[in-house]
Amino acid sequence: MPGRRAKGTATFLATLLAVPLAAAGCGRGGDDTGESAPPATPPTASAPGTPSPSPTRQGFQSTVKKVTAGDLEHSWRRGCPVSPSGLRMIEMTYWGMDDKPHTGGRLVVNAKAAGDLVKVFRKLYAMKYPIERMEPVDKYKGSDFDSIEANNTSAFNCRQATGSSSFSNHAYGLAVDINPCQNPYVYADGRVAHKDCVKYKNRKNDDPGVIHAGDKVVKAFASIGWSWGGTWSGARDYQHFSSSGR
Repeated sequence: MPGRRAKGTATFLATLLAVPLAAAGCGRGGDDTGESAPPATPPTASAPGTPSPSPTRQGFQSTVKKVTAGDLEHSWRRGCPVSPSGLRMIEMTYWGMDDKPHTGGRLVVNAKAAGDLVKVFRKLYAMKYPIERMEPVDKYKGSDFDSIEANNTSAFNCRQATGSSSFSNHAYGLAVDINPCQNPYVYADGRVAHKDCVKYKNRKNDDPGVIHAGDKVVKAFASIGWSWGGTWSGARDYQHFSSSGR
């Protein structure tokens, strides 16, 4: 019966060829929608003078980079107690006031403290502590006042301590000011220099970003040996954490 066998074989091959090749899903992901997963958004630094990038779904990431005098045009000058080679730029993700993670946070700190501060901000990110913005004070032409007005979290700035002729710990890159509006500098007479922040001198306030004695933010800095200005006598600096306690 050779003729019937040949005819049957031909019919079987024709059936196979009729199956659409697209059924194999070639080039598609393995999920139920048939679409590949979007790539992760890598952390990127904001260019000077630009706002924080859009929110991202990414977890905490950081990069520590060297800086030059050109990067610190307004915040460093000759005669400062630390040279640009002794400073580092931490570029990192941070949790925003919109309750979403953001890329592009930038903090200039002392090179010797950079690793420890990365650990601190990793903890703050994990606890979803919200930060309004995080930009070098150079965006504000070195003005501490303007940086505070923008509620900017910052670190290095070669300036004198408030009410003193001595260099601040910020001039060494060994102090960080966090959410300075929610955590204002309160003079001994109760005065707050920034009118939009006056309401936060009431430390019973529990708004997002407000730091309280003994909370997780204070403990995160204490884990690297840094102290909080909210415990000072007289004037209190609720935004301020430093390696020396001043």
